[in-house]
Formats: sequence, C-alpha cells, structure tokens
Amino acid sequence: MDRSKKPSAIGVGGSLPQPTISIKDNVVETSLPSGESVTVQLYGATVTSWKCNGQEQLFLSQKAHLDGSKPIRGGIPLVFPVFGPPPPNHATSSLPQHGFARNSNWEFLGKSASESAETAGKEKADLAVKLDFGLSHSMLTEESRKAWPFEFGLVYSVTLTKDTLETSLQVRNEGKQNFEFQVLMHTYFDIQDISNIRVKNLESKIYADKTRNGSSHTETSAALAITEETDRVYKELDPAVPIIISSAKDDKPLFSITREGLTDVVVWNPWIEKAKGMADFGPDEAYQKMLCVEAGAVSGWQTLEAGEAWEGGQSIKSRL
Repeated sequence: MDRSKKPSAIGVGGSLPQPTISIKDNVVETSLPSGESVTVQLYGATVTSWKCNGQEQLFLSQKAHLDGSKPIRGGIPLVFPVFGPPPPNHATSSLPQHGFARNSNWEFLGKSASESAETAGKEKADLAVKLDFGLSHSMLTEESRKAWPFEFGLVYSVTLTKDTLETSLQVRNEGKQNFEFQVLMHTYFDIQDISNIRVKNLESKIYADKTRNGSSHTETSAALAITEETDRVYKELDPAVPIIISSAKDDKPLFSITREGLTDVVVWNPWIEKAKGMADFGPDEAYQKMLCVEAGAVSGWQTLEAGEAWEGGQSIKSRL
C-alpha cells in the first residue's frame, strides 16, 4: 500500500553521517549517528527496542514470542480496532482481545531522514529518521477479514530523534461503510524498580479501575505509586499535558509522554500473581522492572465515515 503523506527526505549535507537502516528476517532496525536506535518487527509493526543515551528504554519479556506465533509481550504493541475483550453485539465482537493489528504482518513502506529544525548555530545537526509501516484489509488473514469486513488502510509511523521516540497511526476508511474503532499504543517502559516509580499529572482525573469491575474513581494522588496489580483507564485527558514517569527518590523525570488525538491513558502493571499466570511474561519477578503507560482512544469509539481519515500519536521523551 502507498503512504498518503509520504515524507520527503531533506538533505543534510554530504559531510554529515547519516542514519543507518537494516532489514533482516522481518525486522527493521535503524540507528542515528549519535547511537540511538529503534527496532520494529513487521509482525504487528511492534517496536521491540528503543535505545537512547546508551540504555534500553522499553521492556521486552524474556518469554516474548518473536516468531510471529503470538502477539509480542513488551515493546509497543499496537491495539486496533478494539481495546480489551470486544463488547457483545458490536462490529468488533468476533475479533480477538485487542483486535488484529498486533498479530498481523505489516508492510515496510520505507524511511525518510531529515535534519532537526533547531540546528541554527550547531556544528552538527541532530538527525531524525522516520519509518513507515502499512496494513490494509487485503493483507489480513481470511479469519480477520470475515470478523471485521471493513475496507481500511493503516499507516503507522515510528520516528526516532536523539532523545525522543514518536509513534503515530493514520486510519483511513477506504470503503463505503462507516466504521467504529479504538486504538492504543501499549507501551512497556523499562524501569529499574517499580517501588521507586511515580506517575504524575493524573491527579483529579476520572479513571475506570479494571481490577474492580471497571468501577469509576477519581485519582487523588499527585504522584501515583504502583503497589499492587494496577489496570486503570484514565479518561478525557488533555493530550498536550505530559504524563510524567519519575523517580520517587529524587523526583527526577524519567519519561515524558505527550499525545495527539489520544485522550485516554492506561496505567498497567500485572503485579505478582498475574505475572506468574502469563505464559509469555518472564521472568516472574519482571513486573518490578516494567510499567505500561499507554496512550489511546479507548473509553469510547471513534467513528470514521467513508473516505475520511483519522490520526493520533504519542511522543515519548527520555530524560535519563
């Protein structure tokens, strides 16, 4: 499939090192001259590694399936067109949990490299590299096409800069019928110790607590600590206000997540018993080393009319 908004490469001068890219065994990897890198599996268009400042930023389960047999546990799985178990009597009812995007084979559409706009006066320009991936109705399995028979096109863009990873999804309705969808970027952050982690900018926000039958609550903490199984959907957030993952010891920001078009944020950690119960989560104590903060539009449905397009994304800044 073609990109609707194919980026044009911007020349950065022959003397400057350029980003490198490799494609092998359905895995796309790109690196900046400064050392930052991102790895994307074509299965699910799942980002499985983001290295910045010499450190891995994303958690990947040691038991994750990387052979295309199951959705990948870790990195940034992409949820579409339904979040969680599909509701009964809905167009998505026949789909598996979290839809089909994360367990479909995507197409690599190409890359573009550009020079940062803020390079005036710098001897060396900061580079950015953008990878585009595509999925359409015709690329789905027969089972998925029958379960969700709408004509659609997805373009998923992964953009790497020196200290930021951006992921964005464009959804196009290429058929004659309207359809509804949900989308979520299920980001697994790599952390050193869950007891030292706080999540900020959720205070006074309404959330559905999926560990308490989806009941509605208001967040009272200015710095949310994770001390038990946590599965919350925070609703109607201002996408421009960053969600901050910080260190409790020194209040140092570790990650900052801003969004565009994504007004919900899921905070998830399986904790002890659920971690043990997931066959692809390992080691069992790895729940102490990860936290999911997931940007999405999942508390309701996005309706896309025939011929229309929708776009949403997140920008993660690492401050390690």
